[in-house]
Amino acid sequence: MNTKSIFPTVAKWVACVPLVVLILLVGCGKSKPADTKSERKVLYYQSAMHPWIKSDKPGRCTICGMELTPVYEGETGLDVGGDMISLSASSIRVLNVQTMEVKTQALTKTLTVAGTIDDDDAKHRVLSAYIPGRIEKLHVSYVGAEVKAGEPLAEFYSPMLLQTEREYRAIASSTNSDLRSAVASRLRQVGLTPEQIEALPAKPADAITSQILAPISGTVVEKKIYAGQYVQEGEKLFEIADFATMWFQFRAYEQDLPWIHAGQKVDVTTPSLPGKVVAGVIKFIDPNLDEATRSTKVRVELENPIVDGRRLFSHRLYADGVVHLDAPEAVVIPRSAIIQTGPEAIAFVDQGGGGYARRVLQLGRRGDALVEIISGVSAGEKVVVNGNLLIDGQAEMNRSYASHPMHSDDTNAAPTFPALTGEQRKAVKDFLALADALGTSLSVDDVKEFNAQAGKTHVATPTLLNAFDRTNAWQALLKPVEKVGHLSAAENLKAARKAFHPFSEATVALAQALRRTDKEFASVKVFRCPMTKDAFPGAPNRADWIQLKPEVRNPWFGAEMIDCGSEVKP
Repeated sequence: MNTKSIFPTVAKWVACVPLVVLILLVGCGKSKPADTKSERKVLYYQSAMHPWIKSDKPGRCTICGMELTPVYEGETGLDVGGDMISLSASSIRVLNVQTMEVKTQALTKTLTVAGTIDDDDAKHRVLSAYIPGRIEKLHVSYVGAEVKAGEPLAEFYSPMLLQTEREYRAIASSTNSDLRSAVASRLRQVGLTPEQIEALPAKPADAITSQILAPISGTVVEKKIYAGQYVQEGEKLFEIADFATMWFQFRAYEQDLPWIHAGQKVDVTTPSLPGKVVAGVIKFIDPNLDEATRSTKVRVELENPIVDGRRLFSHRLYADGVVHLDAPEAVVIPRSAIIQTGPEAIAFVDQGGGGYARRVLQLGRRGDALVEIISGVSAGEKVVVNGNLLIDGQAEMNRSYASHPMHSDDTNAAPTFPALTGEQRKAVKDFLALADALGTSLSVDDVKEFNAQAGKTHVATPTLLNAFDRTNAWQALLKPVEKVGHLSAAENLKAARKAFHPFSEATVALAQALRRTDKEFASVKVFRCPMTKDAFPGAPNRADWIQLKPEVRNPWFGAEMIDCGSEVKP
């Protein structure tokens, strides 16, 4: 055995042992770098696209289906927005929150009014004395008497009338027609009717009185004379009204005028006819508004037959009316959904997942149970009809807490999102420009151009994502972009719009945060179309998109409704 060859080898191994042991000891002294994020406490999980969706467990957004993003201790998460309030399922049950769908339907309203029963002005006559004379006899001696047209009311003596009558009788047989016409004209001027003039030749020669006849059929509503009374020219004798048709007159206030129009049915009741309802029709609405009461007169025509020897309606009765009003179809919500806060009317719209958005409403006509909405909500959305006052109170508390936080130790806390670097800002601008180009191509119904721009997402989206490291707070908004940011060519417009929708939603969420945190993105516009339900299969009731130019160019309907949309504030 060659010992010389063995010992050098052993010596080498012995010399290496301390080095190996040292390496092992040093290696054992080092531990694997800790994942600091895994050691941090998760406060809750939040949807990046619908930030009011929160959960204490991992899961998916109940609205868009995207994975919820964890929010760790020390982070603030995404801002729900001052006009949004989030409630847990238990809070919704406790508050007994109930919703109802906004619909398009006809409005109805029942207007209860009070007024009086008056006679028809067109059938009301006042009899006055044509010439001075004396009332010799009354044929109608009391107010309320029913008279027929041509029926004698009184016997009247006047020397002037008697003289003119005798002149006419004297020339009645004359062949001078001009003379007869002249005297007949004088008789008409002093109150005789054509029939009375024709009967003069047969009148007894010793008759010294003439009869005052009723000019119309009706009821005597006023009698100003007595037998033996001397009257002067122009003095009022009788007042007669035709009560066969009556007017129910009431005052309508200016806020009710948009509802009222001629031809509407009105149900009239009076204390003198308990339990009886008489239907009438609106015939006239006075165009002159009373400045003091801001109201105008409305006239309803009623038939007034004689029942059991008397007219159904008496003159100047107090009466009540019920006007049945209706209006064409409009977007309406229940009255209970509206909260009136001074001059402002608001409602809360269910956004799903316990989120409720506060909307300012512009109100139209008010019906019995429903109110017309000019703007603020759209058909198909759901408004809170019960529990909304409690939700508003909670929202007020949230706003108060946000303005005056209880814990103000960290007054210099960093913003939710860090400032962008130059590389990040360029990547974001390029991505938003691509999103704008995609929307523009759909707004002009150009599938070919959309497909050309869609191919660019396979470069623009990774470029955007690579500009931010994985620990950057912007990842909460970039993860949704990563999931939907790779678009493929579409066969037709509906398919293109369906593919564009999730891409647009993720882009809008990113753009809104950018507009709030970086002034260079303040000019980016976000628009909303409130009626996208039929834009593509499975479309929501409304959808948003971004634009780099201020003119609305709707990508969901294109040329069909190019300017349909309203701006969404940051």
